[in-house]
Amino acid sequence: MSKVNYQYETSPRKVEPDFSRKSKKQREEKRKKIKVVKDLPRQDIKISEKQKKKQIKLTLLVLAGIALLFTISYQNSQISVKFSQIQSQKEELATLEKENEQTEVNIESSSNLSNIEKLAKEKIGMSKLTNKQTVYVTLPKKDYVESASEKIVIEDQNDDNNWFINFIEKLLGKK
Repeated sequence: MSKVNYQYETSPRKVEPDFSRKSKKQREEKRKKIKVVKDLPRQDIKISEKQKKKQIKLTLLVLAGIALLFTISYQNSQISVKFSQIQSQKEELATLEKENEQTEVNIESSSNLSNIEKLAKEKIGMSKLTNKQTVYVTLPKKDYVESASEKIVIEDQNDDNNWFINFIEKLLGKK
């Protein structure tokens, strides 16, 4: 009959290993020491030409990848340097534009006639005209403007520039 072990408790039952199932041979094989295979010196290992070519190609590909990564990182660093230069120049431009606007406002405010008159009196020592300083000039009533009835002829001094026309005129006898 089979054994039925019914357990009434909530904790699991303990399983005990059964050593009788494994054979003696299996246990002995397990206990045997693993033999260590000694590596041959590197000089004795021969690598085929295909393997050498594959190793060289792989090495070159890795070096090319590294060079590509360095190139990309260098370009990115150059881009960031140029970007920071552009940003600083934009900031400088903004400050110069503000200064320019302030200067324009100052010029417009100082160009009042009363301000100009005040500066002329204080710095240069100018004063307004008096009646004694006024001089009247009388001009004859004759009109000095001449009409342009005469025909003005301008001769071109640069006839040497058009040598073909000169040659034709000499042939025809016009000159």
